[in-house]
Amino acid sequence: MKVLITGGAGFLGQRLARELLARGALKDAHGASQAITELLLVDVVRAHDFGDARVRVEVGDIAERGVLESVIDARTSAIFHLAAIVSGQAEADFDLGMRINLDASRLLLDICRQRGHQPRVVFTSSVAVYGGDLPAVVQDETALNPQSSYGVQKAIAELLLNDYSRRGFVDGRVLRLPTISVRPGRPNAAASSFASGIIREPLNGEEAVCPVAGSTRLWLLSPRKAIDSLIAGLELDGAALGKQRALNLPGLSVSVDEMIAALREVAGDAVASRIVRQRDERIEKIVASWPGAWDTSRAQRLGLAGERSFADVIRGYIAEERVKVR
Repeated sequence: MKVLITGGAGFLGQRLARELLARGALKDAHGASQAITELLLVDVVRAHDFGDARVRVEVGDIAERGVLESVIDARTSAIFHLAAIVSGQAEADFDLGMRINLDASRLLLDICRQRGHQPRVVFTSSVAVYGGDLPAVVQDETALNPQSSYGVQKAIAELLLNDYSRRGFVDGRVLRLPTISVRPGRPNAAASSFASGIIREPLNGEEAVCPVAGSTRLWLLSPRKAIDSLIAGLELDGAALGKQRALNLPGLSVSVDEMIAALREVAGDAVASRIVRQRDERIEKIVASWPGAWDTSRAQRLGLAGERSFADVIRGYIAEERVKVR
């Protein structure tokens, strides 16, 4: 089986690639396990190839037709389309967000259509497709009403994938990812970056700024569960998804104050005291438009699972990243 990951040099792309190589196989459209013989990682920067002969790394701009045409052929059975311009950056640079989040997604789907082999395509979407006057718990039938350019771009790409699947061009599935926390590394341009920063930096002995009110509620998922969900989502039987290809992934509904309380529970008062409250109107406006809780019963019926507690998420981060709490 030939597998493609766009955004293959990114945080999730690299973790997904490592997990796929470790598993060595994926279920095909008939439910049979197929060995992964080739794994393509495409990004604007060079991805790590893990020293594995099955991995091929391509550097290029996925908004350029030639780049995608060089990596998608009739043997490409599975595509994880992770490449994206993050929320804050898409809001700051409208043209860049449109080019990568929307134009490149349409291009990828159209090349699949031209190849004529109906690959499975996982498209990672976001809580940002929702917004406006939302119910306390977002239902499957809640209308999309994004309040940011990023959310609009993701919502349009969702609809495109649904239609390309209806027409039989691809076997697509949209996985709406909660905010991923705790991410290792350094802050990025995403409006949700603080959701990792207020945990990661204090554990490393550094101050972290919390830019939103403590009552702000987020829908969160750990990196480990995110990778499990991506693979499980790809392996789902398309018939079980039916005409609605989008799934709200199970996660945790937790307020910022509850996140800080979980950090205090796991690491103590000294660590939690390194969080500085300094509200940022720009970030608050974006984050406040996102839902804080989803009805994920459909995804759960299909076998996808979320977290038990945010304290467990923090403990998992400490163990996986070998963090020495300071």
